[in-house]
Amino acid sequence: MNQTISDKVHWTTSDLELLTTDEWKRYEIIDGELFVTRAPHWKHQRTAGNIYLELEIWSRSSKLGEPITTPGIIFTDADNVIPDVVWISRERLAQLLDEEGHLRGAPELIAEVLSPGTTNQRRDREAKLKLYSSTGVQEYWIANWQLQQLEVYHREAAQLKLIATLLADDEITSPLLPGFCVRVQRFFV
Repeated sequence: MNQTISDKVHWTTSDLELLTTDEWKRYEIIDGELFVTRAPHWKHQRTAGNIYLELEIWSRSSKLGEPITTPGIIFTDADNVIPDVVWISRERLAQLLDEEGHLRGAPELIAEVLSPGTTNQRRDREAKLKLYSSTGVQEYWIANWQLQQLEVYHREAAQLKLIATLLADDEITSPLLPGFCVRVQRFFV
């Protein structure tokens, strides 16, 4: 009998509860792989805050949903993440918010701000893209504060596909957010 032993540790949500809490680190699990990141750069945080602000302004006038920064999303025991910004409709929020204040499923829109480094970019462009595709996220934005550009992914045939890479002078609109129109540069002010 052949037996293969994997050298890859499969992390779960309950494993995170055993780790020492460190306010300067973010722990995320994607497909059982643990990602640990330190507090992001000031401009990273500023970009996430600006994306949130523009979504908040639109949401207050439309009353269709709400944005939030760094929410906990638990998709499965082996897939839980802390995206930079999400927007969720009021209906989905009522269905997905658990008693501990975490989402237990996909919001309509997730925005991640890239941090420098190969591991960070792989996490956002590959691991999180696959996770968000498989869990039903409708739209995914990847903001690059260093290049001042925004990659926009829309759900097509049950998968998130890159539909545009917008530069600072371009405007972002969304089929999820009727009437939302913002110059991309406002995310990077």
